Amino acid sequence: MIELKTYRGHIRNWEALCDALSIDKSLSRADREHEILCKGYAEWGNALPDHLYGMFAFALWDSDAEKLICVRDQFGTKPFYYYPTADGKLLYGTMIRDILSQEGFVKELNAEMLQIYLTLTYVAGEDTFFKGLKKLMPGCLLEWQNGAYSITRYWKPEFHPDRSKSLNDYADEIHETLAQMMREVKTPDETAESFLSGGVDSSYVLAMSDAKRADSCGYDEERFDESRIAAKTAELLGVEHSVAKITPQQYFDIVPYVMYNMEQPLGDASAIVFTIGCIETAKHTKLCYSGEGADEFFGGYNMYRNAERYGENLKTFYVGNTNIMKEDEKERILQHYDPAVLPINLVKHIYEETEGLDPLTKMSDVDIQIWLEGDIYLNVDKMSTAAGLEIRMPLTDRRIFDIASRMPSEYKVNEEQNKVAFRTAAAKVLPEEIAFRKKLGFIVPIRLWLADEQYNGDVRRLLTSEICAKFFKPDEIQAIYDEYVGGNSDLWRKIWTIYTFLVWYEEYFVKR
Repeated sequence: MIELKTYRGHIRNWEALCDALSIDKSLSRADREHEILCKGYAEWGNALPDHLYGMFAFALWDSDAEKLICVRDQFGTKPFYYYPTADGKLLYGTMIRDILSQEGFVKELNAEMLQIYLTLTYVAGEDTFFKGLKKLMPGCLLEWQNGAYSITRYWKPEFHPDRSKSLNDYADEIHETLAQMMREVKTPDETAESFLSGGVDSSYVLAMSDAKRADSCGYDEERFDESRIAAKTAELLGVEHSVAKITPQQYFDIVPYVMYNMEQPLGDASAIVFTIGCIETAKHTKLCYSGEGADEFFGGYNMYRNAERYGENLKTFYVGNTNIMKEDEKERILQHYDPAVLPINLVKHIYEETEGLDPLTKMSDVDIQIWLEGDIYLNVDKMSTAAGLEIRMPLTDRRIFDIASRMPSEYKVNEEQNKVAFRTAAAKVLPEEIAFRKKLGFIVPIRLWLADEQYNGDVRRLLTSEICAKFFKPDEIQAIYDEYVGGNSDLWRKIWTIYTFLVWYEEYFVKR
């Protein structure tokens, strides 16, 4: 007998799976997905995830074999954690807090992770900030039986460039496949809204959807405010548009809430904005689209245009989308530094997997396997869940990735533009000025706000606290802060990364 022990996600190809497994399509979503996972495992065994499209993390108990099977989807859109106890049990779940409260869990800080965090601003790899608590990585399946467990990697990104197709051929394929995703991403009886920034990804998703309302975040600081551009896109597409105007006080006040619900520290300043956006959007819908995935799949970041220049040197330094502190600086500011704990070690296997491929493909693969899982998808899942909002990401799908995996890099990035084929596809339903608008990123006025003593009181409190001195050399931290306030605004990321760790530590190891 197969029993579903825990599950979070959304299975897109449920209709085809119901047909294949003789499941009643009139069942509720919860019941049919329960049936799909249990009957699917009975039919296909460990090959079950190969049959699933969508977002998922789940655990099944096979009572006949007395075996637990835990699975995380191919890209890691939903988290899954596990903890082997001292007496041979396995604690597991899709939320860390569910594991912390279970008998046998010993809460200890994994201090080594701080060195990784100070470079990447997020928790990368299978380890977490809780000693012994691990993440099941994307595309992996864990089996636990007789007090022991093993992990199998059932899927990984693979790239096979095919130059037999033209750029326009690939653009057509993207467009046709996204149209299919939009038919699967919700059922006709569901109503969804769509997040909208000034960028092409969210604009394209909105244009291809049946959403009647778009949701954006904005600021009074006009040069950071993309909501004005988003408003023009919404007007063009004939949809209602709402803007959550974010103030610096609101931003700083919600940081402890974010770090607690994130369950791991995250130094991505846009996560705070995203949280407020989720809370505001959840007031008028429980389902929303978002455009994550396209940048990593199709060459969306401006830094990718430097890929050829980096060449073989990539494997010596490129560890993902962020790299804010070098080893000498970490050694200088940390109370305890271990030269063996290096971020580059997390990506060595990726460079081995992409040996012989071009530099852009290598950079993209690092970001797909490390950055998306550790930062982007973590943020989307944790903050939407906390707000009571379900987010579905049509562009994150194996069928979309399959196109990107076959696309030559010159169709992704050229000297003038990034995400070329993807933008060409988007131009089928969007004006060129939107489809080919320069990428800005999810920008936040934090570099200004962080220096304002009207709002940064908690930052100054924690940077001069006993908690900070436990991990960092106080004089060195003060020197960084003084230089930032003195006019070197580029230092804001370092301060913010340190601060968010301290907030998270206070939430989990001081207050609770």
